[in-house]
Amino acid sequence: MSQKSEPKNRPLYRVSFARKTGVDEKGNDTLGPAREFGSVWPRRDGKGGILRLDHIPIELTQNQGVVFLFPTDTAEGGF
Repeated sequence: MSQKSEPKNRPLYRVSFARKTGVDEKGNDTLGPAREFGSVWPRRDGKGGILRLDHIPIELTQNQGVVFLFPTDTAEGGF
């Protein structure tokens, strides 16, 4: 038996969302903790990425928070 030893595909980015929790004394929005809800995977042709979401926060559809993209360290093996 022989097995191919291909490198495993890893996501390029982790996608997180932080809900707006209020307003500070200067009138700026305050955010809750960022929760990961998806990832961006590389395309096979190397041009761009594919966004994969595990779920969609209801606050995202109502413009009540912020989406963050955190790059993964693919050189060291992932997250």
